[in-house]
Amino acid sequence: MARTPAELVGTRTGPSFEITFGDRTVPARPGQSVAAALWAAGILAWRTTRTTGRPRGAFCGIGQCYDCLATINGQPNRRACLVPAHPGDAVVTQEGHGHASLG
Repeated sequence: MARTPAELVGTRTGPSFEITFGDRTVPARPGQSVAAALWAAGILAWRTTRTTGRPRGAFCGIGQCYDCLATINGQPNRRACLVPAHPGDAVVTQEGHGHASLG
C-alpha cells in the first residue's frame, strides 16, 4: 500500500484553500509553496525570459535559480518556490524584469 509524503512524516494538514493565477482559481494546501500549488494545478510556466520570451517556472525549487519569479499580491520578483501560499493570494505572470512601473 502506497503512503503519501504527509503520511510518512506524520503531519496533519489543515483544510485546502484557493489562490488565483491570473483569472484561474488554483487549490492550495497549508504549507505548500506558491510554486508547488501551481505545479499541482498543472501550471508549469508563469514567467518568460526578458530577451527571448522563453517560458520559465520552478527549476531548482530552492530559490537559487530565480526561474520561478512571479508577481504575488502585487509584489514583483517573488521566488514562488520559497513563498508559502496563503488563502486568497493573487499570482500573475511577471513581465520583464518586474520593475516596469519604475520606468
